[in-house]
Amino acid sequence: MSETITVRVKKLGINGEGIAYYHNKIVFIPGALPKEKVAIQITKNGQKFSEGRLVKIFQKSPDRAVPPCPIYDTCGGCQLQHLNYAAQLDFKRDLLKQSLAKFKPAGYQDFKIKKTLGMEDPWRYRNKAQFQVRMLAGKPAAGLFQENSHRLVALTDCLVQMPITQEIINEVVNLLKKYPVPIFDEGKKSGVLKTLMVRTTQDFDEVQLVFITHTADFPYKKEIIASLTNKFPQLVSVMQNIQDTTSSKIFGDKTILLWGKATITEQLSEISFDLSARAFFQLNPAQTIILYDEVRKALQLSKNETLIDAYCGVGTIGLSLAHLAKEVRGMDTVPEAIADAKKNAQRKNLTNTRYEVGTAEKLIPKWNRDGFIPDAIVVDPPRTGLDDALLNTLLKFPVKKLVYVSCNISTLARDLKKLATLYEVDYLQSVDMFPQTARCEVVVQLRLKK
Repeated sequence: MSETITVRVKKLGINGEGIAYYHNKIVFIPGALPKEKVAIQITKNGQKFSEGRLVKIFQKSPDRAVPPCPIYDTCGGCQLQHLNYAAQLDFKRDLLKQSLAKFKPAGYQDFKIKKTLGMEDPWRYRNKAQFQVRMLAGKPAAGLFQENSHRLVALTDCLVQMPITQEIINEVVNLLKKYPVPIFDEGKKSGVLKTLMVRTTQDFDEVQLVFITHTADFPYKKEIIASLTNKFPQLVSVMQNIQDTTSSKIFGDKTILLWGKATITEQLSEISFDLSARAFFQLNPAQTIILYDEVRKALQLSKNETLIDAYCGVGTIGLSLAHLAKEVRGMDTVPEAIADAKKNAQRKNLTNTRYEVGTAEKLIPKWNRDGFIPDAIVVDPPRTGLDDALLNTLLKFPVKKLVYVSCNISTLARDLKKLATLYEVDYLQSVDMFPQTARCEVVVQLRLKK
């Protein structure tokens, strides 16, 4: 057994873990907070860093909170329940500063970093649950994989999920005990049911359930659907997605409508959106309204200006701004998302929008050749950030205004290193879309240098 050592925690790291130093080596300590004096046991001793397990707290941080979730330490879905919410907001702003200092985009010391915009009630905000299904102790269970493993932690009440999503998953698990659908076995690469995805809406009280299966065959689906739809009138869409590979991808390419309609409808401010099973949509509807308002402020569009919404998904950002612009164009690589975007524009009778399937790095040059040269671009990439092809396209075809919406401050800071060679960074505004976790969304206003 490793010896127990005493250290003082200096700050929090990018995953919410405490950071201390021992013998001039960085030590990551999950559960520890800045200014705390703690006893730890080294669990991993690498050349450049070590990892430690929190054994005892000698001096407790005034910002420490008691996590209300009984499985907080084992689940891994949240990282900050032990930190009070005001301190969480400060941490996310500080983490943004740390990322900028690491990648050092030009002029980063003078970037204006605004205070994080938080929630009044930072619980029960997630509109989507994506739980793995496995056998535990001989019975079907649904939940999340423990961090850095494929050990399932069963969840029956997640404090950051909207209640209806958990209620439906719990009922599905109960029905799987009655109807013996073969549960996927990773070791044997056999079985049927892999994952459950439930998404609900904030205002329309509609729910979509997606059964993600390893095979097209899905025994007892009629009996299970009949029972669920009888118990939950909010359930208006039941889909099956077939993911027949052994990769870590959640969704496969084929999605089938099993019951009800193929989409659910969400309302943001005055615009409603149809959401199909694979379409991206923000997980926190209440904060999404605030986020998109910050995008609007950053773009400062006028009626004679044109906008490209890259990574447009179902068109949420672009459609929320279309009434302010001369024309909005968007692109996405998921055909279902573009189909949803077109329907969403038609529902609002917006005639100044255009959506195409494809990548921004191909469509932006094509549209430029056709004479469409935008005044502004908004990018909202996945956690991997802007890929090199799109980043080079943004530098090759610069616009007067660029707004970057990021869900990963590390890839944001990395991308700003290149973008800041051509653009002035006016400010960064973080919005807490994911309370109790170490993740944060950031809106960055950039202007083309004169």
